Amino acid sequence: MADTQQVDDSKKAAKAERRAAKLAKEIGTFARAHGGAEGQIAYIGHEGTRIVLVGEDGGWGDLVAPSYAIAQSAVEKAGITVHENFDGDFAAKVKTGPYEWTRMAGIQLGGPSNG
Repeated sequence: MADTQQVDDSKKAAKAERRAAKLAKEIGTFARAHGGAEGQIAYIGHEGTRIVLVGEDGGWGDLVAPSYAIAQSAVEKAGITVHENFDGDFAAKVKTGPYEWTRMAGIQLGGPSNG
């Protein structure tokens, strides 16, 4: 029975490693497209952990990992700087346009939903 547990643990570890490698590849693709990138990891509950990416050009995006450990492994593999919080100079790098403003605030204020 212990052997079965070890096999299951080994399979889970291999699957987590593959997921982290895939996320790291996606982070690298984002970083190359935006002149570099920095990130922040945020636990979002049962759904997993969000990796928020901000490019040197102000472009931004996010990915969701199934766990905090996988997210942390992915950003380490990608070699990006990771911030503890999404505030200050890091948050100021994000560039938003009309789409984001109407999407974030317009809905609450009765503006267009862009949808």
